[in-house]
Amino acid sequence: MAREKVTIQDIADALGISRNTASKALNGASSIPEETRNRVIRKAIELKYKQFAFMETESNLSRNTGNIALLTENLPNTSHFGSTLISGLEKRISAEGYNLSIHIIRDIEQESLSLPKNFDVSNVDGIICIELFNLEYSKLITSLGIPTIFIDCSAHACYPDFEADVLLMENEHSTYQLTKKLIDGGYTSLGFIGDYNHCRSFNERWVGFNRALNESGIQLDLSQCILDDDRLFSSSPEWADARLSQIREFPSAFVCANDYIAVTFMRSIKNTLAIPNDIVICGFDNGPESSIVEPHLTTVHIYSNEMGVKAAEMLLSRMNDPKQPYQVSHIFTKLIIRDSTPNIS
Repeated sequence: MAREKVTIQDIADALGISRNTASKALNGASSIPEETRNRVIRKAIELKYKQFAFMETESNLSRNTGNIALLTENLPNTSHFGSTLISGLEKRISAEGYNLSIHIIRDIEQESLSLPKNFDVSNVDGIICIELFNLEYSKLITSLGIPTIFIDCSAHACYPDFEADVLLMENEHSTYQLTKKLIDGGYTSLGFIGDYNHCRSFNERWVGFNRALNESGIQLDLSQCILDDDRLFSSSPEWADARLSQIREFPSAFVCANDYIAVTFMRSIKNTLAIPNDIVICGFDNGPESSIVEPHLTTVHIYSNEMGVKAAEMLLSRMNDPKQPYQVSHIFTKLIIRDSTPNIS
């Protein structure tokens, strides 16, 4: 008899909490206490729920030959490109006899520059950092002397001094190409939505956006951009409405740092403007929501599984030869044109 799929309700029942609390914890809601969130994640790993199925609990780490630690501030949920990436990564390292353990880096640990209590340096052969963009904390990790790869990194990282391998999706050229297509399609006033200081990938997308404007002789109007601190973008359901109300004259097109931001602002824009008749919008990631939202969102596809395999290979190579020069690598992306941006091809 086939084993029934584990559900969020199963996790909630095992912990004696509500399904709503468990769901919010798995999706990184800020309203859930860190201790509760970690309990839910550990139980999800134990019960092998969806994207957590490949992760090992600490009690099982001794079964295989080695341990690779995944450090993250926010464990990617199923709609985040990182979920598929981690799956591809785990399959590759498990083929070499390594387990993948997970460590959530809390705010208090980042502020105090301390390692998680369950992180045993002597039992870690390699480190993978994802969704970890605090530069000072990144330097703490690289100072441990353990082979490390960052999948995306701080926007302010200076590669010659970073002392770790870095893997990113291709950001600048794909955003440049998308912005240039918008301009060629007649959309000549463009705004950017996203915090370009949030991470390196956002920063590279901002650079590509500006390069397309500069080459076309278009002056950037910062009053038509929303570049606030990234934490504000998910601070409240009304925040996007309030921020849009401050824009006196809308651009003809918005280029957003990712799909989550694009979909959030699409909901708010629809209160006053029609998409795509009055304004067009596009994102980045090609997450599941991009093909569900109406109109379907123009975006950039990330080859997440392949990035996971490449990250594993880069880390394994570093573990085999720690003294080799550090690498900064980009994996190609693909532009996906949908209904939210007519008049471009």
